[in-house]
Amino acid sequence: MPRRTGRYESVAAGGEKVEAFIPFDLPPARPALAIDERLTRRLWRAEQALVRLDLAGDIVPSLDWFIYAFVRKEAVISSQIEGTQASLVDLLTFEAEERPLNADVEEVTNYLDALAYARDQLASKRGLPLSMRLLNEAHKRLMRGARGSNKQPGEVRRSQNWIGGSRPGNAAYVPPPPDKLPKLLSEFEKYIHADDALPKLVRVGLLHVQFETIHPYLDGNGRIGRLMIALLLEHWGLLKSPLLYLSLFFKRQREEYYRRLNLVRLEGDWEGWTDFFLDGVAVISEEAIASARELFSLVNADRARMLRGESTSVSAARLFEQLPRHPMLTVASVMKLIGASKPTASRAIEALVEADILAETTGKKRDRSFAYRAYIERLRTGTELDLAR
Repeated sequence: MPRRTGRYESVAAGGEKVEAFIPFDLPPARPALAIDERLTRRLWRAEQALVRLDLAGDIVPSLDWFIYAFVRKEAVISSQIEGTQASLVDLLTFEAEERPLNADVEEVTNYLDALAYARDQLASKRGLPLSMRLLNEAHKRLMRGARGSNKQPGEVRRSQNWIGGSRPGNAAYVPPPPDKLPKLLSEFEKYIHADDALPKLVRVGLLHVQFETIHPYLDGNGRIGRLMIALLLEHWGLLKSPLLYLSLFFKRQREEYYRRLNLVRLEGDWEGWTDFFLDGVAVISEEAIASARELFSLVNADRARMLRGESTSVSAARLFEQLPRHPMLTVASVMKLIGASKPTASRAIEALVEADILAETTGKKRDRSFAYRAYIERLRTGTELDLAR
């Protein structure tokens, strides 16, 4: 007999009567989540992959490189899942050229601001704990700007919402009514801090589903729910830094991701979700490890080639060390980065162009931009826009 994970309640939405789903509190019960031999193997592989990912961050000379790169990758992909039409290159171009924001790039930069704020709060003795208050503050930053200004930024919704379909009556899912949210979110927060025998990584997956099921905001639920995964992994000591871009797995497996969420609600299949989630953690951790090694090897090889170049200067060498955090550049941005005059900045760029490290991207004689193309090409895997959708 399938496990029941909630109950339905008739509510009025958009002039129709619909059945809203109200989830039971975590952890799964009647029966409890069963971690059988298959899930045990999945869990071991995922945990070991996270340990190796942490070690990959420890052995590189600058962890900031990878935090910078992987956080941006996660921000772009998580936003793309919600329909944002901005690529990693779009984000890096904006950061280099400081051009006016378009709405899509703004959504990605808002994600970065929300994550940075939440991590700073958790790292500070006087900061907010991992709580709905913290998530609300992150949501306020996520929804900043024109698109989110009418979506109650930073506030739990006060009206009924629905997911999919053209109206409530044909929606794919109707979340709990707003009057049920205070209790649901209170119990959700309690479970974050509960003393539970389930493995922490399993609990991360459970909390993600519960958050998406409650759907507490008018918009931005998916991005905050995925951001919360990064916060939980770091807060519970499963990763020391946000190096896991798990949204890539959800993007690749989009239909299966939504199917698994729905099966928890319809059939109580927490085990199937947990298997899917742990597989994603293992797969993306292993890919991130390979990516870190590849980027590190590329930088070392390019550094050696740069130092052999006839045009190499101290300024060029200083600029090169900035490239992993600033892989797209302009003369103006280089002047700021290395504290140099315009002629010195230009010569540093030209030295790296001659070494075949930087490439000019605009084809113009003025207001030119330059890219560390080999680095960006390796990093951007999975962040390309899916134009078929």
